[in-house]
Amino acid sequence: MRRLQAARGTPLNRGLPALLAVGVALLGLGADQASKGAVLGALTPGRPVEVVGTLLRFNLTFNPGAAFSLGTSMTLALSIFAIVALLACVFVALRRVRTLPQGLAVGLFMAGISGNLHDRLLRAPGPLLGHVVDFIQLPHFAIFNVADICITSAAVLVVLLSLRNPSSDGKGSERA
Repeated sequence: MRRLQAARGTPLNRGLPALLAVGVALLGLGADQASKGAVLGALTPGRPVEVVGTLLRFNLTFNPGAAFSLGTSMTLALSIFAIVALLACVFVALRRVRTLPQGLAVGLFMAGISGNLHDRLLRAPGPLLGHVVDFIQLPHFAIFNVADICITSAAVLVVLLSLRNPSSDGKGSERA
């Protein structure tokens, strides 16, 4: 009986999904910042290094904008948006996490947001105006980083979870 209650999200294990979210967020942030530190020490902007032929290369860039270098003149607004999004994850989403997949999604969002926010806060040209370090390049695609992978993975997971359990009236929401 106790295992059945634990599987259904009773107080016996309610903290586990949130704990998973925090752990994933910290691991993702660490991986993002470690990878950026490594490429900053090894690469020169404008001099790509082929990792897997032309399929995957490391190409160091500093992006003041968002995905696909959109909004390059809106760095301050993007920084403020990231702060608000991270606070929403911590104070709203984290409290509503009930399942391990939800915890994983929230953790990935927090990892990605905090990884790029770290750059915006602490890198040149200055606080809230810092440029995000991007370095992973695929053919005919934007240059991105580990934080971007975390955000994209979280978004895909949220879509998959919503397809798996599209009910928004609360019925059956314990299944996800």
